Amino acid sequence: MKNKLAKLKYSPNNYSVIEEGDYVVCAVSGKKIFLENLTYWNVQDQEPYFSYIEASIKREKI
Repeated sequence: MKNKLAKLKYSPNNYSVIEEGDYVVCAVSGKKIFLENLTYWNVQDQEPYFSYIEASIKREKI
């Protein structure tokens, strides 16, 4: 696959691929996150984050 948006279901320690793809988009910054680099997400909000910085920003807004 080349540059196709994936759809994922986020769980506490992993995620499941709902729709095949190469990347997801950060919920805070809008940056592309290739699945092999995806480390941060929120299970409750079902959102991916580019890094701990974006995850912290999101947490501060709550």
